[in-house]
Amino acid sequence: MRRRQFIAGLGSAAAWPMMAQAQQQPERMRRIGMLGLRENDPVTKSGLSAFTQALADLGWTDGRNVRMDHRAGGGDINRIRALAHELVSLQPDIILAASTPATAALQRETRTIPIVFANAADPVASGIVPRLNRPGGNITGFALFEASLGGKWLELLSEIVPGLKRVAIMFNPDTALMYLMPSLETAARSLKVATIIAPVHSDLEIETAIIALGLEPGGGLAVLPDGFMVGHRASIVSAAARTNVPAVYWQSFFVGDGGLLSYGPDQVDTYRRATTYVDRILRGAKPGDLPVQFPVKYEMVVNLKTAKALGLTVPQSILLRADEVIE
Repeated sequence: MRRRQFIAGLGSAAAWPMMAQAQQQPERMRRIGMLGLRENDPVTKSGLSAFTQALADLGWTDGRNVRMDHRAGGGDINRIRALAHELVSLQPDIILAASTPATAALQRETRTIPIVFANAADPVASGIVPRLNRPGGNITGFALFEASLGGKWLELLSEIVPGLKRVAIMFNPDTALMYLMPSLETAARSLKVATIIAPVHSDLEIETAIIALGLEPGGGLAVLPDGFMVGHRASIVSAAARTNVPAVYWQSFFVGDGGLLSYGPDQVDTYRRATTYVDRILRGAKPGDLPVQFPVKYEMVVNLKTAKALGLTVPQSILLRADEVIE
């Protein structure tokens, strides 16, 4: 063997263990923070499960190449802000925010760590992003509702409740998605239904508002989306049943708990879709370059047992459109 070939062979042999060692080095562990609602909130639980599974399908497995730090703030703004500060102090690679208040709280804490929101409401009006198509900055994600959805709730309620005369719009002023109000009021005028503004902060105020609504026939209830209403749904559903008030909600678990009707986006699907942005950002994409997206799947659920208890006959037009009918 010639000397030059022999030395080249030695060089290749020496380099081989180094290449093998480099290939065997473990992938850097990424850290994903998550700021959600209550631990026992059914949407949060199902959503996070779908999020974790979809991430694994994209190659990100908890405990192998990602570590997930989840915090649940409920409907308490002060607690949400404290947990946002705690998560940011951990310096994660990216944070998933599961609501509008969570996103806003994280925005107060960091302008550098990428944030992907799932189910945040009206992100432009709330100041989360300056525009939808190219948000810029460190935040993007998946919005919760189209602004027109409030009107759809009143249309469905009037369809299922003959003689609907007035509707109380119930919300917590600290956390409600008020940008839905214009479409509710427009639909009310079109349907010749009076609206009653019903801000609430406690179970007692919920009870008082619904009792007053049920004193005369022709009343209905529309519950605006927010974490407070999720946490107090038992009080809302129970009071509506006792006072014979038909109500429309944005999430199916209200109907599963005994509510009459729900129509809204499939929030679990939104969590699943959010993984695509988390994956792209972890692989180098900038959140400010990714457009804000809106729901693509909606679902309607109706409870026939509740309708019967309220003395209502659910029209065929609703039954044919319903994704689920609870009997």
